[in-house]
Amino acid sequence: MTAPTRVPRPWVPWIGLVGCLLLVAAAFAVPALRDWDVWPRAPRSRADGELAPLHGYWEPKLFGPGTLPAVLVAVLGWRYGSAFAGRLSWRRLLLVSYVVAVVWLLALALVDGTDGISRVLGSDYEYLPSAREVTDVPALLDGYVARIPMDAANNWPTHPAGHPPLALLFFVGLVKVGLGGDLVAGLVVIVLAATTAPAVLTTLRTLGSEVVARRAAPFLVLTPAAVFMAVSADALFAAVGAWGIACLAVAATRTGPAWIGWSVLAGLVLGASVLMSYGLPLLGLVCLAVLTAARSWRPLPIAVLAALAPVLLFAALGFSWWEAYPVLHDRYWDGIAADRPASYWLWGNLAALAVSAGPLLGASLVYAGAAWRRVDRAALLLVAGAAAAIVAADLSRMSKAEVERIWLPFIPWLTLSAALLPERWRRWGLGLQVLSALVVQQLLYTSW
Repeated sequence: MTAPTRVPRPWVPWIGLVGCLLLVAAAFAVPALRDWDVWPRAPRSRADGELAPLHGYWEPKLFGPGTLPAVLVAVLGWRYGSAFAGRLSWRRLLLVSYVVAVVWLLALALVDGTDGISRVLGSDYEYLPSAREVTDVPALLDGYVARIPMDAANNWPTHPAGHPPLALLFFVGLVKVGLGGDLVAGLVVIVLAATTAPAVLTTLRTLGSEVVARRAAPFLVLTPAAVFMAVSADALFAAVGAWGIACLAVAATRTGPAWIGWSVLAGLVLGASVLMSYGLPLLGLVCLAVLTAARSWRPLPIAVLAALAPVLLFAALGFSWWEAYPVLHDRYWDGIAADRPASYWLWGNLAALAVSAGPLLGASLVYAGAAWRRVDRAALLLVAGAAAAIVAADLSRMSKAEVERIWLPFIPWLTLSAALLPERWRRWGLGLQVLSALVVQQLLYTSW
């Protein structure tokens, strides 16, 4: 007879919460107190008060067009979200989660008016200006790598240079179908980004953890990361990756020949995500967590082969992922990376993650680690996979700063840890999460 596992002490989550808040406070305070210049050489960074560890500035707003709707969604979600998540049928829960996620994203962005949706994608550093100039897609792919270096003629702006071409091609597609305006493209990103929560919920339920999925739903929908999701293409990458992982979960749990089709679909979607962001191969750690939770490795070889298909197709058309990444590495280290000291950003990144994911993340991760034998196995594995991906990304030093958006594909999987907390923590912890989102949106000008 095995001895019962011990329940963690009530103060265990407090260690994580207080530690998280101290980390964030230190990350904001230390550069100013120690006079550390942690941003790349840019004359405006000090004059305009750029606020490490976030890519943004102090800009308090008493009231904006989206303030009242955002507060209303936050209060209603905190008061009734958990009850509704436990009561609705599964299909209605997914639908309601999606609709509320769209409203939450829109409301937070509209605190800054319509500019809160349009300003980012229309920036000269982003995809849309380049997408509007594309007239020949095969030529674009064939010459893509040559335009990555900083000293190349007609080099790519920051974001097209920093990502594989499928990210840019998505916006080329929007331009071609008449959805290439700054505001309209922003709305398209919001509509697609809001599907991330249903994708994560579907994954968890498919792995046999519907109860935990229902507990997680309010945290996934009302995430503080919505401040950065609403205006960032990385939120689109997060949605694509999440649906690829959901397909993999279905493949790992299906019986009969259908599992083969789901494995192929999972591989194709995940392969497409790799062509959107160089960091998304790290989602493979979450994929391994899915297969471990399902106790089935059967889909792995088929999914891997299917994932190679879009990558090899792009290589045949002129863009080789494995050739482009070293070129990007050199551009990154010849430019801004050299001016972002690892002595700050290795831990400042984690503080930015805490702002994006919300302060409850510290409490939930510490509790999940302490109670790992008592909490839901599938959810714990997904959280562990995402945490491992974050550690790898941080140690790679290819994500120094701006991780409040860069790490958006990993944040929903980390957020599942909130569902593992005791009920009393979940009840008020959701309020803490929505409050943190409102505070960040109202007090800061975020660059995403």
